[in-house]
Amino acid sequence: MAIPIEESSDILNIILHSIYDMSCSHYTPPFHTLVAAVERMEHYGLQPRTFITPARPLFGILLAQAPLYPVDLYAVAGKYELEDLAVMTSSHLLSMPLASLSDHMCRRIGPIYLKRLFFLHFGRCEALKRVLLAPPHPHPPTATCDFTEQKRLTRAWALAAAYLAWEARPGV
Repeated sequence: MAIPIEESSDILNIILHSIYDMSCSHYTPPFHTLVAAVERMEHYGLQPRTFITPARPLFGILLAQAPLYPVDLYAVAGKYELEDLAVMTSSHLLSMPLASLSDHMCRRIGPIYLKRLFFLHFGRCEALKRVLLAPPHPHPPTATCDFTEQKRLTRAWALAAAYLAWEARPGV
């Protein structure tokens, strides 16, 4: 008896490989087909969180797409609460200006993972500022570097650090 399935063979192939804990990487599925397969899992009563863990092949295949599709992959991770995938993908989002996120993309990411992304960006900038703004500790005077030279160096450090802190971006 034949059972009609509305999925394309590519999507069904990814889902079946995931169920049997096999890698489908040798088929080189495109990113959008991978995402479509993840989204269709729930239609068949499958929880993506079960099949997308660091120990499963689908996780690695999706993570390999992070450099090319970081925002889209982060949105998939947010939608299905795939924390490990979101954490590993977030490093590819550091150079992306958050203001460029569309309302649609923000809804796809979801409030929890969007907040985490914002705090990642803010936290990186604040950490950089803390490191930069602390001037070098003075050392005992030497023949080539006395107290006056150290004060000049501290002023130059403060000026350069203030410039860098002002221009700081999470990807720096």
